[in-house]
Amino acid sequence: QIISATVDNNRLLLDIDNSKMTADDFRMKYENELVIRQTVEADINGLRNLLDDLTLVRSSLESELESLKDELIALKRNHEEEIRQLQSQTGGDVSVEVNAAPGQDLTKVLNDLRNEYEQIIEKNRREVEQWYEVKIEEVNRQVTSSSQDIQTSSHQLTELKREMQNLEIELQAQLSTKASLENSLAETESRYGLLLQQIQGQINCVEEELASIRCEMESQNQEYKMLLGIKTRLEEEIAQYRALLQEGQQD
Repeated sequence: QIISATVDNNRLLLDIDNSKMTADDFRMKYENELVIRQTVEADINGLRNLLDDLTLVRSSLESELESLKDELIALKRNHEEEIRQLQSQTGGDVSVEVNAAPGQDLTKVLNDLRNEYEQIIEKNRREVEQWYEVKIEEVNRQVTSSSQDIQTSSHQLTELKREMQNLEIELQAQLSTKASLENSLAETESRYGLLLQQIQGQINCVEEELASIRCEMESQNQEYKMLLGIKTRLEEEIAQYRALLQEGQQD
């Protein structure tokens, strides 16, 4: 019974150690998942800041595009005013020199200048529009990638939260199991302690009985030796008497 109780105690201690190791493993997993969660949250905050910066860049580009449009309108207006001035000057020259041949050349020159200005303006407008479209595409691409990263990070964060909750539940279950095992171990130790005390008392009683029996056996052994000595002396005396009787009969 003592050996089986010792084996049960060792088994309970082993179960408690295994529970402690399992709880430590869950704690380490929880800490690692917490670090990963904090890292993901930091990345999400960084992506939000990047999204804000991209929004600001987009707003600045839109404002710059508006300013370029206003500048283009102003250039068109100035060009139209210059054309009017040139036309008025040309009209004055024509009124002065009605029969002058260079009047047609001035009109051609004005048309050429106007076409050149219009080509320059159209070229600038196309360049500005292309540049704006490229910037808008880049911003949209960055915003799309940032949104995808944020969605992925949010999904990972949700999964990590769910896993952390599961780990917390398992940790609480392991802690409750550990507490119940410790309580059962304490009860078992107290119960077997009482049994050991009872067995020790029985052993003490048996040892006392054995000591008394040993003393009785020693005293009986001494009496036996004494009786054996008496028997030996009596046998010797009887042998002597027999020898004397035989000698007397012979005489």
